[in-house]
Amino acid sequence: METQNLKAFIHVVELASFSAAAEQLHLTQPAVSKRIASLEQQLDCKLFDRIGRQVTMTEAGRQLYPKAQQILQDVDAAQRSIRELPDTVAGVLNLGISHHIGLHRLPPILQDFSSRYPQVHLDIDFMDSEEAHEKISQGRLELGVVTLDSHSHDPVNSEVLWQDQLVVVVAPDHPLSQSRKLTLSTLSQYPAILPGLNTYTGQIIKILFDQHQLKLTISMSTNYLETIKMMVSIGLGWSVLPRTMLADDVKEVHVADLALQRPLGYIYHRNRTFSNAANAFVDVLRRHSDPAETISPG
Repeated sequence: METQNLKAFIHVVELASFSAAAEQLHLTQPAVSKRIASLEQQLDCKLFDRIGRQVTMTEAGRQLYPKAQQILQDVDAAQRSIRELPDTVAGVLNLGISHHIGLHRLPPILQDFSSRYPQVHLDIDFMDSEEAHEKISQGRLELGVVTLDSHSHDPVNSEVLWQDQLVVVVAPDHPLSQSRKLTLSTLSQYPAILPGLNTYTGQIIKILFDQHQLKLTISMSTNYLETIKMMVSIGLGWSVLPRTMLADDVKEVHVADLALQRPLGYIYHRNRTFSNAANAFVDVLRRHSDPAETISPG
């Protein structure tokens, strides 16, 4: 069974589109169709139903999908074990990095790693933490360095590297900036600019307000913290940001009995064997962690 045909099959499944799969694989659409047809001929069954522009898996396709993923993972592991000598740290390391960590934590780590292991090519995708968790669970990334999901039940293991302290911020001229006895109830009366409530950071804030039976008034939402900071700085609302992002254009306001933080760290599939490059990268990550961290969250 040709691995290229399986790769085409998986891309069509995940993108629900032959043309989108062709674009990601840098192939023509007829070439992708030919690979699917070859796979269908080999298995003597249809893998997709094509109704108009909609592409859906048949029952046979649904049965093949997890097995195809496992086959490709096994082939990748076999190639890596043959390619890498025990003491050689080289090759390609696929990483998923959250945007915030990429801006505020990653530069010295990359500099340190690259100086230690110049033969490793880092293939970095910047993405939301939730997307990185999903790709790790599917075996499509070797490592992710992201905001951690404390309630994850999928096959993803994690290790905390940093605790990101979160603070409430407003513009220096915002009405709340002069408040001395600010409460969550007062915050709920003003518009907020927050990450999506389906994100790990957004969930921290939502759960807090739900526990106090308070309504969040959200004027706008984006998952990019730098964008949130900009909108806060021009007075469009209050937000919760990492303390490391404080600057002259936003002001921290103190809320009674409020202490928020989010765990940052690395994630990996519990059944995946690390490459030498991944082991080396984890070692460098730990060198740059907070002294009290590098403890598995459970």
